[in-house]
Parts: sequence; C-alpha cells; structure tokens
Amino acid sequence: MIPTLLIVDDSATIRQQVSSALSPHGFRVEEAGDGKLGLARIKDGGIDCVICDVNMPNMNGIEMVEQVKQLPEFASLPIIMLTTEGARELIQKAKSAGASGWIVKPFKSDLLLAAARKLTATASV
Repeated sequence: MIPTLLIVDDSATIRQQVSSALSPHGFRVEEAGDGKLGLARIKDGGIDCVICDVNMPNMNGIEMVEQVKQLPEFASLPIIMLTTEGARELIQKAKSAGASGWIVKPFKSDLLLAAARKLTATASV
C-alpha cells in the first residue's frame, strides 16, 4: 500500500516543493491550504502522515494538531511541523499538542524523506 501524506501549508510553492521531494519516493501526496482544510481532509480518512506549517490563516498548525489529537481515531496520526519558526517554546508547544517532529524551512529533502519514511513505517504497523 502506498502511504498518503497530507501537506498543510498556505504557500503553494512549499506544498509543491514538499510534493516534489516525496512523490518520487513512493508517497501519494495530497494538499491543503490551511489548518481548517487540513483538519477536514484528515477527518475524511486515509492519511498516513501530515506535514504541517505553523503560521497559516483560518487555523494555524498547532491549533490543527490539537484538534486532530482530540479525535480518538486520529490520536496516533503522525504530524511533522515544517516551518520557518525555530523558537524553543513554540517547538515545545507543538510537541505538547501532539506533533511528532519539527523541521525548519528551508528543509533538506533527504531529512524530510527520512522523517516521512520513519513515521509512515510505524503508522502502518
């Protein structure tokens, strides 16, 4: 089965870069432009891992993580925060909300790929 990743970012350029980094390596990639759209897509099911920005309109990434983790059927869904933010307190807030990891933009494709592989491997076990 091909793992499905959801990229949640208000930047179409970032969504395209992440998709280009992961699609050739056996991932199906879907996109959402903000946390509200991301949450709605997650609720539809079939997502194995989420890659999410922090700063977005309508619902930020940390708020989305908090809402996802409150849903029992998605409590174990891995979510990687991919953001320009690097403040220690923000990283801690995301981890407390249930984020699985934190990658700072601009990202290294191999690092993102390794994280996605690791988290989808444990998610599908």
